[in-house]
Amino acid sequence: MTDITALAAPLVREGFAHADAPGMRALLDTRGFADWDSFAASWNDLGVDTYMADGGRYRRRRHAAFSVGIGGITRKPHQPHYQSRDYNPLNGGIARWFEPITPAIGAHPALRAILTASHDIFTACTPPDRRPPNWHVEVHQFRVEARNGEAGKPTPEGPHRDGVDWVLVMLVRRQNVTSGETSIHDLRKAHLGSFTLTAPLESALVDDDRVYHGVTPVTPIDPDLPAYRDVLVATFRRE
Repeated sequence: MTDITALAAPLVREGFAHADAPGMRALLDTRGFADWDSFAASWNDLGVDTYMADGGRYRRRRHAAFSVGIGGITRKPHQPHYQSRDYNPLNGGIARWFEPITPAIGAHPALRAILTASHDIFTACTPPDRRPPNWHVEVHQFRVEARNGEAGKPTPEGPHRDGVDWVLVMLVRRQNVTSGETSIHDLRKAHLGSFTLTAPLESALVDDDRVYHGVTPVTPIDPDLPAYRDVLVATFRRE
């Protein structure tokens, strides 16, 4: 898939789309995408998520909020991430303060291109009378680590919705892990599709009003070596 229409069509029809890496790269290249290596390397500097209600210490993350619209991209003051327990029964119900995405990464051309492309896709999928001038966007850098005898859980709450309008999940890197299959379900929890993000930039896009999404735990291939799955998640909500 190489254009907005090719991604918007399944997203509108099915409530989700699976974007391959070459197609995403083509979209990003026309929106100022550059210096992927330094962007991806920033996942080596994430803080431990201390809010895991299951007691796990397998997830690292940083977080930031932006306003994204036709006037451009503006970073908002640092703020907590909040989900009600209706959407996240495991970790919801409290304001979670994560370490902020660094200024350099917040202004990075790769992130700016990703947010611009996501805006263009999600706006195209939104009926004209419901399109806001600006979207409230939360960006998360996630690293889920797997160890010998301890799987890493990208979505420990299971298949879920995020309480927003649209969600982008983009793979940054897989290192020495197996599994991590993304599954999509309708509002009655019936299975609609599944796929595994394996290549950098490969992405899942979901209509959060219409579908649940989840990812199976990752386990090490070689238990003696570092094993992790890095993703970028961007959620879009009408302001």
